[in-house]
Amino acid sequence: MSLERADALLGASLIIALAAVGSALVSQHVYDIMPCPWCALQRLLFVLVALAAGLGLLWRSRLGGRVGALLGLVLADLGVITALWQHFVAAQSASCNLTFADRVMSATGLDAAWPQVFAAYASCAEAKVTLMGVPYEFGSLALFVLINALLLLALVKPR
Repeated sequence: MSLERADALLGASLIIALAAVGSALVSQHVYDIMPCPWCALQRLLFVLVALAAGLGLLWRSRLGGRVGALLGLVLADLGVITALWQHFVAAQSASCNLTFADRVMSATGLDAAWPQVFAAYASCAEAKVTLMGVPYEFGSLALFVLINALLLLALVKPR
């Protein structure tokens, strides 16, 4: 795969991940759709995917592209798992206080450092929102799957 093609795949992954966080912030701050701990964890995973893709773009070698793509792929896989867990498990419980997602976000300190981005303001049950009849977390899931496919292509057909 040409350098331009690998860069395009990594760049697209970076842009999609940042757009996902941006749309989540618009949902929260404009439309008052408050995030639960699992939502906040997915935001963190999108940011980490963007950083991994950025690493692959900045590390100008075949190894750099592979490392960035592989790291991003693992993080996107975690995002898929997180979105599915939110929908099928967490959203069915009345409280998601002190769940794995809550503990991870507290451990990072991001919920205190940047509460407008990473703090959870709703329980998992309260955060059950649909957009045109589709659960909101499925939008996140679809973006993680798309990023996964892009990074897999970048990994399988390296620079």
